[in-house]
Amino acid sequence: MAGPPPMVAPSPQPGSSSPALHFEVLAQCGRARAARMTLPHHTCETPMFMPVGTQGSVKGLTSQQLLDLQCQVILGNTYHLENRPGAELVADMGGLHSFINWPRGMLTDSGGFQMVSLLHLADINEEGVTFQSPTDGKRMLLTPEHSIQVQNRLGADIIMALDDVVPSTAADNARFEEATHRTTRWIDRCIAAHSRPHEQNLFAIVQGGLDERLRDISLKGLVARNTPGYAIGGLAGGEDKRSFVRVVSQCTAGLPEGKPRYVMGIGYPLDIVICSALGADMYDSVYPTRTARFGVALVPQGVLKLKNAAYVQDYRPLDEECGCMVCRRYTRAFLHPLAAKGLPFAASLISYHNIAYTMRLSGQIRRAIIEQRYPSFVREYVAQQYPRGGVPDWVIEGCQLAGIELDLRAAGQGAANGAAKAADGTAPAAEHVPHAEEDTCSRATAPAASSGGIGKEAGACESGSLAAWRQEQQGHG
Repeated sequence: MAGPPPMVAPSPQPGSSSPALHFEVLAQCGRARAARMTLPHHTCETPMFMPVGTQGSVKGLTSQQLLDLQCQVILGNTYHLENRPGAELVADMGGLHSFINWPRGMLTDSGGFQMVSLLHLADINEEGVTFQSPTDGKRMLLTPEHSIQVQNRLGADIIMALDDVVPSTAADNARFEEATHRTTRWIDRCIAAHSRPHEQNLFAIVQGGLDERLRDISLKGLVARNTPGYAIGGLAGGEDKRSFVRVVSQCTAGLPEGKPRYVMGIGYPLDIVICSALGADMYDSVYPTRTARFGVALVPQGVLKLKNAAYVQDYRPLDEECGCMVCRRYTRAFLHPLAAKGLPFAASLISYHNIAYTMRLSGQIRRAIIEQRYPSFVREYVAQQYPRGGVPDWVIEGCQLAGIELDLRAAGQGAANGAAKAADGTAPAAEHVPHAEEDTCSRATAPAASSGGIGKEAGACESGSLAAWRQEQQGHG
């Protein structure tokens, strides 16, 4: 009689250790992976979303609220923090963690994104980037060395190399070529300037625009530098979404298996789901809090535009599946007049909920990967976002690149179910808002139809809010 089959030891999952970072992949499901990342101030579970606090604070929320929401890492912006209050002052106060009373992970960007957002105020050459401050007109030279020195003073767990950022929509092949090679030259200067490698982790940023050849050049050059982690930059700038998912797919496939992969500027929930399927681990964006300030709440079916009159007598919570403080205590009807008037109290409450939603989504993604059911999770999520069918090509292609086939017939069937529920009044009053009009990708969402679908429908945004958003682009996240 044959005995039991021999035991086969499971293959070890990839991982890596650096002086200030330990990364361990806990489970993989297709290309998606769930990992544990140990930083000097916190042990994080990935995939994870990181809220943005441009000058160290997330607008409308306290550090304690962020802890309550189980946020793991928050961001600060090197350019703005150096402008005000200054890295020396922050260092004197014990570093950014002490300065903002935040005990968990911190990440500071290099200041390089201001090459795009403040392009009309910046001059770029091999030495670095010279900015004119939008607040007082003073000029500041940001070199790779200066960026790292400032970030060393700020003391974040993860610091970003200064890269040469070109808007993804630029039609200048020579400029993309120049920026790709310059980014590789600058990483060497950043590594040489980094004075705290045992306390802070320097991440390199892959550039190359939408050009597969340039992305490959950047990948090979930066992987050879063996930094603790890697970011995928130069996206979320208005490029078409099919190009976006192709670049993310190429970069995640070309980066080391045992190191964290960070897609910069990504905050739309569906983008997080798709990028996680492609093997990414970390995301950041102002989207959940910025869209909250325009009265927009995130829910599994899309968004609620709370300024709309449809919510005057809607006594349900924002999200009946959500257990956050806002959903437990307040109704859509309560929030509607506050959002319609643009009151800060509404912005704070909706921001709280939106971060809670994004944190919950991140947890659902992790659990689905660990339980080896991520393809099913993706299919269910997409069907919920597009109950009437019409799943955009970029979503289909992104899933295909991840080895996930969507059941588009089920999505069509969902249309009939959704219509029936709407007819009998049981469907949630939520709208699917196309993610950047389905075919473009935007780092920060303006209240305009061309970016995130938070458009000019009745009550969506008050007159003048677009101008306010543009002005705010130069301020906090």
